[in-house]
Amino acid sequence: MERNKNWGIPVSPQVSVSRRQLKEALLERYTPEMYEKISKGSAAIAGLGGLGSQIAVMLARAGVGKLFLVDFDRVELTNLNRQAYDISHLGRLKTEALTEMLEKINPYLEVTAAAEKVTAENAERLFREFPILCEAFDGPGQKAMLVNAVLAQCPGTIVISGNGMAGYSSANAIVTRRKMKRLYLCGDGETDLDSGVCLMPSRVMACAAHQANMAIRLMLGEEEE
Repeated sequence: MERNKNWGIPVSPQVSVSRRQLKEALLERYTPEMYEKISKGSAAIAGLGGLGSQIAVMLARAGVGKLFLVDFDRVELTNLNRQAYDISHLGRLKTEALTEMLEKINPYLEVTAAAEKVTAENAERLFREFPILCEAFDGPGQKAMLVNAVLAQCPGTIVISGNGMAGYSSANAIVTRRKMKRLYLCGDGETDLDSGVCLMPSRVMACAAHQANMAIRLMLGEEEE
């Protein structure tokens, strides 16, 4: 049976939680070794849409220490069916809206962001210092560009790419595969966003969960065969 604690936190709209309280709460779920590795972990996320925004939220809840968010787009109404934003974020830069959301989940998370378009020319500058990059772009061309650029220019970075999550077929088809030493692919490998099929929040989030989980596994020293 799980133990329930309130950690001495008053029930109030203006709750203040200390770093120690958050750490103790996570240690109810993790071993000390897991906590140390995850809390010292860092990852970059390129694209803050259906995949990227959900990946960021999951990593923040997991207690990852540092996240770097990159996207030049703004929140639109059509984003709300699968992305982490809400109506109050409409029109805002995704980098700003998501940073605000993550700080509400964990005010001690180190979040930095760049509201710029990723190209083959700036990929090294943006991502070379991060051991993990979660690729979360929409178009196949953008995905290929980023994966190729990072694998070629950032030798210390492992890429976790999402593709094949459209439609509403079984989420059991979404898996994580290691394609190269520094490249993991998450998805079913078939139903890309350009396939003319719908985008359902549940299946997109399932793929995002695979990407976030693989990032956590890498932080803990595990690799998918």
